This record gives sequence, C-alpha cells and structure tokens, in this order.
Amino acid sequence: MTDWIDIGPLDAIPPRGARKVTTPLGCVAVFRTGADEVYALDNRCPHKGGPLADGIVHGHAVTCPLHNWVFDFTTGEAQGADTGRVATYPARVEGGRVLLDAARLQARSEAA
Repeated sequence: MTDWIDIGPLDAIPPRGARKVTTPLGCVAVFRTGADEVYALDNRCPHKGGPLADGIVHGHAVTCPLHNWVFDFTTGEAQGADTGRVATYPARVEGGRVLLDAARLQARSEAA
C-alpha cells in the first residue's frame, strides 16, 4: 500500500504552472498541466542546475529557465538533441488536493 503526502490544494498551482514543494522527505517541483494533471520531478536540471519549477510548462513537459532543456513529465527524459534525465515521482489529485508518493520521496532522500 502506498502512503501519500498531502502537499496542498490543486488551486495553489496555476494551470500550466508549477510550485517548488518542500516536504519532510525532500524538495521537488510539482507541475499542473492545462488539463489539471499533476506531475512531480526533481527541481534541479542536470545540465546547469536550473530550477525547473521556474520553467515554462507546455503540454506534458517543462522547459528549464536557464538553457531551454525540455523534460518530459512522464519519463523525466530530456527531449530533442539534449541528453539527460531528472527523477519523477508519482503524484495524483484526490478531492482537489495534490498528493505525492511518500515511499518514492523517502527513497530519494535516502539516496542523497
């Protein structure tokens, strides 16, 4: 059974926007698409360390604000000619609240 951490209301994240979220188990970027889907990725771009939560959300991807690398929300893989990857974390919306998978966040914090 998966334990989920409630990080707040979906409305706290603008459509096609993101928020940096600090949880007891680590810090991630949580994204909301125009269709109200939510995704969570590491907040740090592997290229130059750009804060992905400050990037541009489009479709199912985010563009890093520093050097325009684009990362797919579902795989964390860089798109196009760029190579790299960021970790992804299960996220869902339930009752208008955004939830993150506690076990995956715990595994991330233990690996750091």
